[in-house]
Amino acid sequence: MKARILLCGISVLLTVPLGVRTGDRLSMRVSPTVAIAPADLTVRTMVESNAANRSIEIIAESADFYRSSEIPLNGEKAARTAHFSFRNLPSGLYSVRAVLKGAGEEQLAQTHQEINVVSGASDR
Repeated sequence: MKARILLCGISVLLTVPLGVRTGDRLSMRVSPTVAIAPADLTVRTMVESNAANRSIEIIAESADFYRSSEIPLNGEKAARTAHFSFRNLPSGLYSVRAVLKGAGEEQLAQTHQEINVVSGASDR
């Protein structure tokens, strides 16, 4: 129990809110940054309004796991924020990436964050 409280405390301290600043086309916030398996991750992206924006892809990847999700964007008319959820992720060190794409699938911007999912009692 103390370990879970400690992990939750570390997660709160390591979570830094990110917003789209001037010059940033894409930012991302993943929570929690440390979780107990099986974990549910929430990814919030913020995209600068731009006519070239066509889609955003979110990827959660570890040595033994891969999952991705992509949604279309309608250029300047697209919502600035998007929420993604990844459910029941097994333990591992994850690289969570957000990739903003233009027409023809060219990469306009990318950001990433490392997430640690530790073994839980049911994951052993």
